[in-house]
Amino acid sequence: MTAHQLRETFIKFFVEKGHTHIPSASLIPENDPSVLFTTAGMHPLVPYLMGEAHPSGTRLVDYQKCVRTGDIDEVGDNTHLTFFEMLGNWSLGDYFKDDSIKWSFEFLTSDKWLGLDVNMLAVSVFAGDDDASRDDESAKLWIELGIPEKRISYLGKDDNWWPAGGKHPGPQGPDTEIFYWTGGVDVPDTFDPSDDRWVEIWNNVFMEFDKVGDELKPLSQKNVDTGMGLERTAAVLQGQVSVYDTELFIPIIQKIEERADEGADETSVRIIADHMRSATFMLADRAGLSPSNVDQGYIIRRLIRRAIRHGRMIGIEDAFTVDLAEVVISEYSEAYPELSENKEHVISCLQTEEDKFSKTIKRGLKEFEKMIAKHELSGEHAFHLFSTYGFPLELTIELAREKGQMVDHKVFDEEFKKHQELSRAGAGQKFAGGLADSDPKTIMGHTATHLLHAALREVLGDHVEQKGSNITAKRLRFDFSHPDKLTDDEKARVEAIVNENIEKNIPVQFEMLSVEEAKERGAIGLFDDAYAQIGDKIKVYFVGDASKEICGGPHVVSTGEIKSFKIIKEESSSQGIRRIKAVVGN
Repeated sequence: MTAHQLRETFIKFFVEKGHTHIPSASLIPENDPSVLFTTAGMHPLVPYLMGEAHPSGTRLVDYQKCVRTGDIDEVGDNTHLTFFEMLGNWSLGDYFKDDSIKWSFEFLTSDKWLGLDVNMLAVSVFAGDDDASRDDESAKLWIELGIPEKRISYLGKDDNWWPAGGKHPGPQGPDTEIFYWTGGVDVPDTFDPSDDRWVEIWNNVFMEFDKVGDELKPLSQKNVDTGMGLERTAAVLQGQVSVYDTELFIPIIQKIEERADEGADETSVRIIADHMRSATFMLADRAGLSPSNVDQGYIIRRLIRRAIRHGRMIGIEDAFTVDLAEVVISEYSEAYPELSENKEHVISCLQTEEDKFSKTIKRGLKEFEKMIAKHELSGEHAFHLFSTYGFPLELTIELAREKGQMVDHKVFDEEFKKHQELSRAGAGQKFAGGLADSDPKTIMGHTATHLLHAALREVLGDHVEQKGSNITAKRLRFDFSHPDKLTDDEKARVEAIVNENIEKNIPVQFEMLSVEEAKERGAIGLFDDAYAQIGDKIKVYFVGDASKEICGGPHVVSTGEIKSFKIIKEESSSQGIRRIKAVVGN
């Protein structure tokens, strides 16, 4: 049975049981602000689990696209994925444990449906704790259906409660999970959940509680929320140990292997296939996502860049992400038409991101290799890669791990704080030197202030000098010497100059110069600024010919990362000092 046939069969079974087929919701949860992506089928249905009437009734069935990145380091083994599909059936105050468990068993084992051997199945149920009692009812139902007691395991909240561990507020409850033996013909008599040859394929959650603070309160209705992993179940039905050996991944992997070195590392191939499938679905989602340095866009960017790096590791030097996205779009558009509808956006985002990161990674990797050859990599080294080359911290950590080294995240943070403190010492105000934190969006704003400073001098004259800045991830504030309010025409010209230099995607680089050299090169800034000095040298950042300014960094690698610049306010700060507030990014 193919994955597409599995989707259709699942829907058909539950429609026959009185369920209404509802479409997959967006990857961006509308009713759960605690997560960036829809990590389970429940997110779009939270209001209805809480008692609100669903327009399609009390029995629902769907296949839902989901994303989880918590296990990203496990991607490439036989079962872990970042993007995956969940087949789910729902009862909103209708049936409960009895029908849910019996129908799951029927669908899995009946010859009319999947026809799996009951002797290859095992289950786990909630063991009980101070908050809720042991789920003996579910265990009894499984035994009546033919699951031996030795194949039933009682586990705590971390394993048999959803959301896992019961740490989050909102609707939740105990669950029972169904496992299939993938280890060959010798099926153990007893069920050991720690043996990864037992693969979880279905999870039935009995949502009967609402967590408010530390207290579990009964919901107004008892609900059923089930999730069957499409990829894992398809692998079981096709006799495959790995989800990557199903038709869901084979066409993507074949395209990768066409471009890779012969005998390319299997794990890298799988990581690329997973990450590019995930990124394609994210970019095609109707939420209109794009790679960025914050929130969902940051996750997309991380997946794309991680795929590109693994591509380099197996010999793929040229651009390849668009080719893989086109395979995903072709293979999945029947089930998810938004892929073909938003293809142009997907392709455009991938082309831009791959071009940008290819330049970053080339410079950063070269410097990383120099460092690792000479030193045990430190948090200071990681900060240098980040501040000078725009090299992401998590990529440095991953590369170091491959070399058997660790990067001290705390030292990295301390280095950044040192720069903040030096900045404050240099200009004597709360966010002097500009940066409020190490958020990538803040760093974009920091570089934008250099372009703004230069543009103001071009439009207003050389009398303009920086008198302070305050930069956060949300906006930048720049104070400068000028006696008069800016006219609308002056503001428009300044904004246009900054955006023109952003569009040119000019590399941002620094040099360590003496004060005399810096002055001769035309650098502007406070020549006695402590944060810019190292010994008898000062750090001067060059943005092509657009800006030459003394600064301690960090900055973007090239101006294109800023995307755009918009003045939102121009006002008086004090006598002879004007203030501009602006935003950067999309």
